[in-house]
Amino acid sequence: MRLLCEPGPAEAALQAGLTRAVLYETAAGRSPETLRLYRPRRVVAFGRRDVSSPGFRRAVRAAGEAGYQSVVRSAGGRAAVFHPGTIAFAWARPDPEPARGVTDRYRLVSGVIRDALASLGVDARVGEVAGEYCPGAWSVNAAGRRKLMGTGQRLIPGASHTGGVIAADDAPETRRVLEAVYAALEIDWNPDTAGAVTMYAPVAWEDVRDAVLDHWRRAGLGPLHEDGWSEREKETARRLAEGNRAGVACRR
Repeated sequence: MRLLCEPGPAEAALQAGLTRAVLYETAAGRSPETLRLYRPRRVVAFGRRDVSSPGFRRAVRAAGEAGYQSVVRSAGGRAAVFHPGTIAFAWARPDPEPARGVTDRYRLVSGVIRDALASLGVDARVGEVAGEYCPGAWSVNAAGRRKLMGTGQRLIPGASHTGGVIAADDAPETRRVLEAVYAALEIDWNPDTAGAVTMYAPVAWEDVRDAVLDHWRRAGLGPLHEDGWSEREKETARRLAEGNRAGVACRR
């Protein structure tokens, strides 16, 4: 399996375009199964439900005022925050019948993240915490109190994408941005449910990343070979990014 660890371009729309490009090229058989695991820049990733919300324009402005770019992501529910204290991941896998494996992929990825965080000393569990941001049954939490990871999927003919964000550090930053964005979207949630691994274990960002990669391999999802994007993926990403820019800009 190919491993992509580069942070990539600074522009959020192009970042999202790269993730989608890898998925499309994987489905077409031109790219291998790929895990992207990296330290993101400051981005608020809105879900499709957010786009249809009357408060979407206000939410994009709130994100900008907080110092964050906005993007509409391929998978997942409501708005999620990515910043340098988090770990972003995206797994593109070729599959002739991707719809049949949705639950298995959720179970696998959530189990890998849970076990990785547990190896660092966190009481990590799979399940939704009442009042959490971007709620989901396959979230990973700390002791049933605070969300540490959220995940979502996107399916296209020939491949699946499973992606999400792990809150490794700086929970106050996550709360700060989400409070402004969720207020604009009029989403009721409990800010105290936004946690980070460093609240429960004396570790660095790199320790969390290494634990995730180690448990990814232990789950039989390897070996991992670090590489870069193909020129075809970069070109596809540039085309996809144009549509994403227009989609956000027209709603500001």
